[in-house]
Amino acid sequence: MRETTDILISGGGVAGLTAAAAFGAAGLAVICIDPTHPVTEAEGEGADLRTTAFLQPARTVLDAAGLWSRLAPHGAALKIMRIVDAGGETPEPRIVKDFDAAEIGAEPFGWNFPNWMLRREMVARIAELPNVSFRPGIATRSVLTREGAALVTLSDGTQVSARLLVAADGRASPVREAVGIGVKTTRYGQKALAFAVTHPIPHRNVSTEIHRSGGPFTLVPLPDRDGLPSSAIVWMERGPEVMRLAALPVEAFETEMLQRSAGLFGPLTLVTRRSVWPIISQIADRFDAERTALLAEAAHVVPPIGAQGLNMSLADLACLLELAKAAPDRLGDRAMLTTYHRRRWPEVKARVAGIDLLNRTSMLGAQSLRNLRAGALNALYSFGPVRRTLMKAGLGMR
Repeated sequence: MRETTDILISGGGVAGLTAAAAFGAAGLAVICIDPTHPVTEAEGEGADLRTTAFLQPARTVLDAAGLWSRLAPHGAALKIMRIVDAGGETPEPRIVKDFDAAEIGAEPFGWNFPNWMLRREMVARIAELPNVSFRPGIATRSVLTREGAALVTLSDGTQVSARLLVAADGRASPVREAVGIGVKTTRYGQKALAFAVTHPIPHRNVSTEIHRSGGPFTLVPLPDRDGLPSSAIVWMERGPEVMRLAALPVEAFETEMLQRSAGLFGPLTLVTRRSVWPIISQIADRFDAERTALLAEAAHVVPPIGAQGLNMSLADLACLLELAKAAPDRLGDRAMLTTYHRRRWPEVKARVAGIDLLNRTSMLGAQSLRNLRAGALNALYSFGPVRRTLMKAGLGMR
């Protein structure tokens, strides 16, 4: 069977589903495929228990896609980003600095959502759009590009001719490989544990990043759970240490959590399973090929620091969407995609480098180097203009 569409999106994760809704809401014909079926319940087998913090600029994209009204009731606002240095001789806070969104505007930095819930609401939104076809359980089998279209064969035998092929199929993107784009990958020997907890001390919409060694221990606000304050945690450490922690009995794990969190929220109670994720940095050599655009982790991967990952992906989408709306008759042509690469690649490259530096700093183990890190944090925070510039840069604001 042969089909024709404006856009074929390979990948039905959060970024791919957002792209399908956004392009669909703009009136374009869209097919979105993914080899797996989305898990839309927290208790479902294979549920993604990580969370995503959408920063301020993301709201514009989500509004345009018809998603924000669905998501807003389920999010926790992030009003303050708190950096805690606990890198002294004992794991206790020695420097605490708050970056307050009120210093740069009336809105919070962003809003935090469970990934499984995002998939649920995005799939529901796509079902409302008659010009969008979401096909879970179907993968990309082969790609052949021509000047006028991308010809894609799907795993069910369907052949699709698309004016624009969007690769949103992850860090090991089959589409990126098929069109011959290379990547540069940096490995840190780190992994991350992702899970959710409840705690007796309220988070008060403060996202808290605690630095000692091995990587940050980050608590991101969630809505209350069973009447108790709740947070999502990403705990980055050297790989062997993460595997040791992941295998601990719950009681022993909670004891380790209490120590690593410096006791800031009281005893932490594990309320989900623990999932383990590898930590890398990665950037594609280009974000475009003939009739093809790379999006999200197919284009770039960063460690989970400062909520940058998916928000960089939504900036990719915003750029593609702007170009598509400006010249719909030139969707997917060489000029459009060259412009997309030229606008996005340098900015992403700079952010990947910056997050790489932050991650290496967070991993420091030697006491003297941890002391230097603490001094740098103190110095940067102390100058108001520098502090506000850092906050705006983190949001992607000019």
